[in-house]
Amino acid sequence: MKIKLITPNPLNATAWTEMLRIEPAFSVTPVVQALSEVSVVVNGSRPELVLVETTTPRDFEALERLANAHPDIDYVLVGNELSPEFLLRAMRAGVREVLPSPTAPEAVLAALRRQLRKRAPIVTLPTTHHGEVLALVSCKGGSGATFIAANLAYLLSAGGQRQVALIDMNLQFGDAALFVSSETPVSNVADVARNINRLDADLLRSSMTEAAPGLWVLAAPDDPAQAVDVTPQHVRQIIDLARDMFDFVVIDAGRSLSSVSLQALDLADRVYAVLQLTLPFIRDSKRLRNVFRSLDYPEDKIQWIVNRHQKGDQFTIEDLKKTLALEHVITLPNQYEAVAAAVNQGVAVERIAPNSTIAKSLRELALSIAPPPRNQARSGWLSGLFRSGTPAMKGTP
Repeated sequence: MKIKLITPNPLNATAWTEMLRIEPAFSVTPVVQALSEVSVVVNGSRPELVLVETTTPRDFEALERLANAHPDIDYVLVGNELSPEFLLRAMRAGVREVLPSPTAPEAVLAALRRQLRKRAPIVTLPTTHHGEVLALVSCKGGSGATFIAANLAYLLSAGGQRQVALIDMNLQFGDAALFVSSETPVSNVADVARNINRLDADLLRSSMTEAAPGLWVLAAPDDPAQAVDVTPQHVRQIIDLARDMFDFVVIDAGRSLSSVSLQALDLADRVYAVLQLTLPFIRDSKRLRNVFRSLDYPEDKIQWIVNRHQKGDQFTIEDLKKTLALEHVITLPNQYEAVAAAVNQGVAVERIAPNSTIAKSLRELALSIAPPPRNQARSGWLSGLFRSGTPAMKGTP
């Protein structure tokens, strides 16, 4: 991979270049200048990736112009500002990863190796198990994404006939485990990350709580400060291993966009963006849609869920479709009593209110993702859906 390394700091240029040359696949050209003073593409020759450190607004504006002019180049940014607004602006510009300044050479090497793996051709190897990864992300706080993730994981486990992992990647304030279990988690994502060098199936399974037959939960840390112990590489290793161990891996990605949550979204086979029909949610949904586009996610990877939907809302599903240019939206009804009872008791809504409209809608969502297990297709609540002729998904086409 041809890499152009651009930084005004000569010490960083030397340290980063020496570290990157450890990787035989990298061909590094360092440039000790501000990006605004550099010609990245010279006589038609262009790098495959630009690693750039921006220290002034002028440099970042130069990066935006460069990325708009050459979207075929990958960009990794080292910056001293990591506000949500800055990260969103960087992603919209096409930056694949943002590293905080100062950044150790080892972190730079790890980031560029991740980009190298993404560019590598996908080789399909024979395997006996390869689970599907589903990620739920909130368009705005309070959307109900955690409730949906936990209940969907419970339904997909089908009473133990499937093995399902629920992984809470809302590392600072995650509480997905509480939605399906009253037990104190035995471990959490940060604990696994700290022992990543000995991570195997036994360690991962022992770090999870079996909340129901077939449903295993890896909780978020109790202490928000422990979130810094988890890196994107840790996330990749955990999810890759879980994919080999479980039929489905359901991830609660939380609300904030970070290198960790974006790694989870990158690895997901399907992403469910959860919102409500209010103006703040719709505005943030539009921003999130733009982020997905800047990350080059295919349209069929993203599904949109309107939670707490009810007739008489000021905004309609058609309004949302026009605003986000969508053809299909999944709706879940507003049924506060059943949801509140389930959350307060720490159990899936299917267990305490199986006849509620929210439980029925969640079952239909589960059916749209996976058909019923063979020996359950003609018994229980699943067979009731088929006998009644209920379609597999009651989304809004």
